[in-house]
Amino acid sequence: MGRRPRRRRGIGLDGWALAPGAGGRCAVSRWREAARGAARALVAAGVVGLALGASSSCVNVARRRAEADLDVGRASADALDVEMVDGLACVRAIGPGALTLRAQAPTVRGRVTVKGGAPTLTVTVDNVHADARFVARAPDGALLPSAGEPPTRRKQIVRRVTVPAAGVVELDVSAPTAADSGPFDVGVLADVQEAIATVGEVYARINEHPSLEFVLFTGDLTRQGRREQLEEFERREQELDVPLYATLGNHELGAERVYFQEMYGRGSYSFVHRGVRFTMLDSASATLDPLVYGWLDGWLEQGRDATHVVAMHIAPFDPVGLRNGSFASRAEAAMLVSRLARGRVDVTLYGHVHSFYAFANGGIPAYISGGGGAIPERMDGIGRNFLVMSLEAAGPTARRPEVTMVRVGDGP
Repeated sequence: MGRRPRRRRGIGLDGWALAPGAGGRCAVSRWREAARGAARALVAAGVVGLALGASSSCVNVARRRAEADLDVGRASADALDVEMVDGLACVRAIGPGALTLRAQAPTVRGRVTVKGGAPTLTVTVDNVHADARFVARAPDGALLPSAGEPPTRRKQIVRRVTVPAAGVVELDVSAPTAADSGPFDVGVLADVQEAIATVGEVYARINEHPSLEFVLFTGDLTRQGRREQLEEFERREQELDVPLYATLGNHELGAERVYFQEMYGRGSYSFVHRGVRFTMLDSASATLDPLVYGWLDGWLEQGRDATHVVAMHIAPFDPVGLRNGSFASRAEAAMLVSRLARGRVDVTLYGHVHSFYAFANGGIPAYISGGGGAIPERMDGIGRNFLVMSLEAAGPTARRPEVTMVRVGDGP
C-alpha cells in the first residue's frame, strides 16, 4: 500500500491499446492515439480549433488536462496491473496484494491482474456508500469469495478477495440503489475555494436532504488547486453523507501543475445511474479541448433517448453578459450549445459565478449554483446555496427534471 502507480502499455478491457507515460495517474481503457486522431478529424472538419477564438495558451493547457484524463483508471506496479472501465475510478495506491480506488461514479468496474501468486487481494474503495454492492468475479464469470474488513473512514468499503489461479479479478462496485427505478434526487454544488474551513456548514445543510443519492460538484474545490488544498477538501468531504463526483474549475489550475486527476480522477467523464446519463465536462480554461468534443459526441449519442444531465464549471454563455463568466469564444459557445441541443440534453449545470441563476441556453434549462462559500456576488441577497435536482429515467410517464435552490444560512 502507499506506492503510487506507474502506467504501462497494454490492452484495455475493450481490447484497445493504452499508451505509456509517467507514473502517478490512473486511466481509461481508450487509445490515446485513437482519441488524438478523432480530435484531428474534428479540427480538420472545422468543428473546433483556434479559429474559434480561444487563446492558444488556454487550448494548450486544456489539451494537457484532456490527455491526463486518458491516463485515469489504469496503473501498473510490480505486483498488480489495474484497468478501470471508462476511467471512472482513480487508482490512489497500489502495492503487493492491495489496491485503493476513489470512485467517480455510482457504479465502477475494472480488472485487476495479480502477479506473483498472491492468494488474496485487498480492495479499498473510497467515495462510495457504506452499503455499496461489491462483486468480484473470475474471467469466466465465477463469483470469487470476498470478506469485508473494517473501513478506516466514512464512505469507504474494504474487501479481501480470494485470487483465482489465473490471477485475474474483475471488480463491480455499485450504489445500493443502482438497480432501482423511479424518481431520485441528487445535489449540485460548486465554488468552495477559500471557504474550505466552513464547507462543513454547507454539507450539514445538504445532509438534511436524505433523499440525495450523491452530489455533483461543478468545479473550484479549492483556492489554487495545490495538493495540500485538495487533500484538505477531501478530508472535509467526510462531513458529507453521500458520495461527491467532481469536475475541476479554473481555481484548480493555480498550482505549479494540475493535481486533480491524480487525486479525484477525470475532468471529463460520463456515467449512467438509474437510467439517467450524467456527463461532466472540463471547461476550466473557458473552452473544451478537441479531445473532449470527440468524447462528448459519443456521450450525446449514447444519451439521446435518455434523460441527460450535462455539467461543467464555466458556462458557454454568461446569463448576465456583463462579466467575464463564460467561454473565451462566443463562436465556440454557440457551437457547444447547439451540439447539446441537437443531442437532446435535458438539463445543463454550471458554477464559476458565485450566485444562483436559472435560465436557458439553446432551449435547454440551465442553472448556475456557485454558492459553496467563495466570495459571493454583491447585493444579490443569495449567498451560499446548493441545488436539489429530481430526476427520472426517460419514459412515457416520466416527469421533467425539477431543480430547487436551497440556501445555506441567512445570505451574504
